[in-house]
Amino acid sequence: MRSIPVGAKGSFVLVVTTDHLANRFKDAMLPPVLATPIMIMMMENAALNAIKPYLEANESALGTRVDVRHLAATPAGRSVTANAEVTGVDGRHIEFQVDAKDGAEEIGAGVHERIIIDLAKFAERLKAKLG
Repeated sequence: MRSIPVGAKGSFVLVVTTDHLANRFKDAMLPPVLATPIMIMMMENAALNAIKPYLEANESALGTRVDVRHLAATPAGRSVTANAEVTGVDGRHIEFQVDAKDGAEEIGAGVHERIIIDLAKFAERLKAKLG
């Protein structure tokens, strides 16, 4: 693992389609707006994009904590940009400030944490768990 600098930034962009709406995942009576789990996925992808340039070929990073607020509704058709900035590094543990904006306003904000993993070692541990 190479050194990951505090301040490293990443983003992830998604155009909201019907597949991303809350009424597709939960109660069909919900309004047709971006589902919170999709917003969180976008924030996680932005965080991973922030650190990808610093990962070795055999490494990736898994999410270990998400603490965000969904602040505003976003209808289908809007482009949403999730952003992440590294705010702390403690060995393999990386902390991020995350947000999401839909062009009109900030729709989400919070913190996220990831841990750097060795893909081969992780696969072995997973294989052992599965028996």
